[in-house]
Amino acid sequence: MSYNKRGYFGIGVEGVTKPGNLGNMVRSAHSFGASFFFTVGAQLNVKQVRESDTSKAWENLPFFEYETGGDFMLPKKCSLVAVEFTEDSIELPSFKHPQAAAYILGPEMGNVSSEMMERADHVIKIPMQFCINVGVAGAIVMYDRLMSTGRFAPRPIMAGGPTEEWMPPQEGLRLFLRSNRNKQPSKK
Repeated sequence: MSYNKRGYFGIGVEGVTKPGNLGNMVRSAHSFGASFFFTVGAQLNVKQVRESDTSKAWENLPFFEYETGGDFMLPKKCSLVAVEFTEDSIELPSFKHPQAAAYILGPEMGNVSSEMMERADHVIKIPMQFCINVGVAGAIVMYDRLMSTGRFAPRPIMAGGPTEEWMPPQEGLRLFLRSNRNKQPSKK
C-alpha cells in the first residue's frame, strides 16, 4: 500500500563502543525507513560493523560519522531529539514527533553528552523503570514514530485486527477543492 510520505528522520548514537549495538541500530534504522544514520564520537571501528551487515543497510542508508558534538551537523529545519532517561524528559507516548527529526541516543553505559543535550530541541524518554539496550531503545523510538504517522487503521475495541480499512490522509486544500468542484454556485 502506498502512502504520501511527509518529512524524514535520521537516528544515531553517541559514544557507541559495541559493534553489535551499532549494527542493530543501523539495520533497524534501515528497516524502519530512516533517511540517514550517524555516530558522534564512536569508540569502535565502524568498518567491522559493516562487515557483519546482513541487510546491506550501509549500502542503502547514508551514514555520517562525527568525531565530536561540535562537528555534528543537521539539515536546516531538522529538529534534534535526544533520547535520555531524565526527570524532565517527555514520555514517548505523549510526544509529537517533528516532521523532520534526528534522534540521538547515548552510549551503552552512559548518557547523551551535555553538549548534545544543549543542542537538542526536545528530550524524550521511554517510560520504563530503568534504561535498556541502546539498540532496543532506538527501535522503540522508530516504531513509535512509525505508529504515530497515522498510516494504519485504528485499533479495534475488541481483541484482534482492524475492522475498518485504512484511508490515507488527504491534504486539506485539495480535498476541499475536489469536494467543491461539482457544486453549483448559489443563485440569489
